[in-house]
Amino acid sequence: MYYTKPYNSPIGPLYLTCSETAITKLSFHGSGAGPEADHPLLDLAFQQLDEYFAGTRKAFTLPLAIEGTRFQKLVYAALLNIGYAKTASYAEIACAIGNPKACRAVGMANNRNRLALLVPCHRVIGTNGSLTGYEGGLEKKAWLLDFERSHS
Repeated sequence: MYYTKPYNSPIGPLYLTCSETAITKLSFHGSGAGPEADHPLLDLAFQQLDEYFAGTRKAFTLPLAIEGTRFQKLVYAALLNIGYAKTASYAEIACAIGNPKACRAVGMANNRNRLALLVPCHRVIGTNGSLTGYEGGLEKKAWLLDFERSHS
């Protein structure tokens, strides 16, 4: 069974979905995998998001159901190692996972990240420092990066 509930954040609604044991999705767009309902994991996620947006939480400690191919999971693990208010380029992530020529594939893995913000793909930027695609839009990516820098 899956449970979905919207969270009102400073950058607009976030839609969280969980199973009985883990957060399965955080999206900037609706359409969760289950009925809108309360669940203790969603309550915990909301608490941690409140702390994050208050500037007091630097890392999430939620059980996450990280899905994807072996390659995507390597990318997501690397994303989880990017510190609060830090950034890494697609090339740096590709090197970190031992595949320095896979910059575009890293970008595609980021594009398929079902746990936006929790698996911090907003911290990945172009090699030249430019902001590149983000599920929530570039303005939300810029806001998140600026917010984190101002609270680090």
